[in-house]
Amino acid sequence: MEGGVPEADISAFRECLSLSWKNPYVLRLAFSAGIGGFLFGYDTGVISGALLYIRDDFKEVDRKTWLQEAIVSMALAGAIIGASVGGWINDRFGRKKAILLADTLFFIGSIVMAAAINPAILIVGRVFVGLGVGMASMASPLYISEASPTRVRGALVSLNGFLITGGQFLSYVINLAFTSAPGTWRWMLGVAAVPALTQIILMVLLPESPRWLFRKGKQEEAKEILRRIYPPQDVEDEINALKESIETELNEEASASNKVSIMKLLKTKTVRRGLYAGMGLQIFQQFVGINTVMYYSPTIVQLAGFASNRVALLLSLVTAGLNAFGSILSIYFIDKTGRRKLLLFSLCGVVVSLVVLTVAFHETTTHSPMVSTIETSHFNNTCPDYSTAFNPGEWDCMKCLKASPECGFCASRANKLLPGACLISNDTTENQCQKEDRLWYTRGCPSQYGWLALVGLALYIIFFSPGMGTVPWVVNSEIYPLRYRGICGGMASTSNWVSNLIVAQSFLSLTQAIGTSSTFMIFIFITVAAIVFVIIFVPETKGLPIEEVENMLERRSLNFKFWQTSPDSNDIPIKQKNQSV
Repeated sequence: MEGGVPEADISAFRECLSLSWKNPYVLRLAFSAGIGGFLFGYDTGVISGALLYIRDDFKEVDRKTWLQEAIVSMALAGAIIGASVGGWINDRFGRKKAILLADTLFFIGSIVMAAAINPAILIVGRVFVGLGVGMASMASPLYISEASPTRVRGALVSLNGFLITGGQFLSYVINLAFTSAPGTWRWMLGVAAVPALTQIILMVLLPESPRWLFRKGKQEEAKEILRRIYPPQDVEDEINALKESIETELNEEASASNKVSIMKLLKTKTVRRGLYAGMGLQIFQQFVGINTVMYYSPTIVQLAGFASNRVALLLSLVTAGLNAFGSILSIYFIDKTGRRKLLLFSLCGVVVSLVVLTVAFHETTTHSPMVSTIETSHFNNTCPDYSTAFNPGEWDCMKCLKASPECGFCASRANKLLPGACLISNDTTENQCQKEDRLWYTRGCPSQYGWLALVGLALYIIFFSPGMGTVPWVVNSEIYPLRYRGICGGMASTSNWVSNLIVAQSFLSLTQAIGTSSTFMIFIFITVAAIVFVIIFVPETKGLPIEEVENMLERRSLNFKFWQTSPDSNDIPIKQKNQSV
């Protein structure tokens, strides 16, 4: 946490791995706190699969796109509130109590969702889960950051990101496991109570953040924790550096107004520059489209032409697995290459992936199978819009599905690209279609380009996960002065969840209004803007102690030489830099 600036290279990753036998206590702290990230990831992934079966149980959800978006988005609305109050709770009561409160809310929400008898109760449960996830999303990486040695801080905070993606992957495994169980989606949502209860038990047995304890005057408790975190030869230096840092901050507070206001934050140069980078990264993390992929991954797979719920979940499982693998890469590279280079590499890859998705869905939309009058009349259950159309001979599958939510397409299993039937979408028609060994489509149409959409999704996750998936959380855990870390972290997390809500609430509506390919094209332009933002506003914090990050922000101006680790001060000796601030 404190002390000189080590050179963060490949040995930092090896050092992180060596903690498993050299100092397992540090890993225990990181893993226990990181379960908050696991809950975040599990909820993100599980709702995408559960939604397929919620639509089957509650027909009003299947008919109304806004209700599907509400079930997803109400958790995000809760997360906005959780993140907003989470900053204050973290500063007032400590990181540990904030995590315990988050777990309790998540546990209650999981039980309510599993027992829901209608969409309204389900949405109430989603709000509770969101409150817990919002608090945990900032408290967990903050706790890990403040309880980690400087050299491996990035890797250990990235561990939180790995547990987020691990939670998403496990959610798809559980979704598949319960596809044939009675009350399918209830099990999917209710199982989330188990890791929440597990973290409650683990966190009760762990200490508070040593930085927070020092700030609250509980120095002996903090020193005892530091002695367990650092090697004996480093402990006294770390204690003295932390003590000096806290005393400096308390003296600054004593000479200024004790009340922290938004205007005071914005007038403080280091905080303002930190907020530019931290909040901007959190906003762009969502607006480049990641949670459209995670929340609606099975739905996107169906839009690409794969009709079966089980097949959609299975293919989404591959996507979630790639996401978890990308987080492992982040742990390896983040303290080797640095935060900014990883971000820029990630965003450039996301642009390429979104181009592939845009092309794939454009081809899927423009080359869907035609509707056959003969095939349609065979079922005696024709979609009303098709029956009254002036030009039925020009109808294809896509036009059939867009005509009305009450229309579905029945395709030949032998060759799904052959002309099919445009029928009323209900259980009777679906069963009749499938009994004749045909495929039933209500979300997307049969396509020979579906594989290209899957490639695009896979590439998107491979590029997004190591960089934009984890780096924004790492940067936000280390870029703010200690006094403002809780409130600034809360502001950044809130901006993340607000952006998440906007994207999740609008994605399905956008695909219906302008088409899936045009929706992904919008994400391309946003990602290009994100690249420019990172180049201009995001500083490199690789290998810097947290108090040195503050000094760097004090000196730093806008800089386009993004390949430099510390563009303002690389050539200034550490001692000289410390004397100049």
